[in-house]
Amino acid sequence: MSKGKIAIFLLAMMCIVIPFSGCGKKGDEDKQMEKQYVQIELEKGGNIVIELLPEYAPKSVAFFLELVNDKYYNGLTFHRAVKDFMIQGGSPNGDGMGGSGRTVKGEFSSNGFENGLSHTRGVVSMARTNVKDSASGQFFIMHGNADYLDGNYAAFGRVVEGMEYVDEIANSPVDGETLIEKPVMKTVKVLKNYKPAE
Repeated sequence: MSKGKIAIFLLAMMCIVIPFSGCGKKGDEDKQMEKQYVQIELEKGGNIVIELLPEYAPKSVAFFLELVNDKYYNGLTFHRAVKDFMIQGGSPNGDGMGGSGRTVKGEFSSNGFENGLSHTRGVVSMARTNVKDSASGQFFIMHGNADYLDGNYAAFGRVVEGMEYVDEIANSPVDGETLIEKPVMKTVKVLKNYKPAE
């Protein structure tokens, strides 16, 4: 085969291969760009919908989804509230102790991971002990802004619907920081085909 024919052959092969490889890559990117939402249905009525943000904390999102799909949160409560700060839930006994029996690596800068999601009103983050990789299922939703938490806690989502229920819980009577009446999460599930209101 002459050099000219070889060049034409190689050019033709590139035209065939490039479109196929490009299509495959685009499909993967589209899949990664799909938004995922989790709904917390409160037993007394009302839903809190969380948009998950894996671009900031992928392991935290995967861990949270694993617990949601295992129905870990169903029937658990929000046990702690500090007005203008946050509400916290996911303790198996409703007392702020314990977790799922599994843990996830802390995705925040003091643990060697850059997480650019700031702890502003509506942001959802992993609760933990003083051990950096100890998050085990408890989480908190910001009622106010607290950027001093940035770099020490793994923020992984934000509320896109139902902040009025977060407000209601944050303003409920407490004994210290413990809610006197602990709102029950009736079901926590992944929403299919959810579109947040514009």
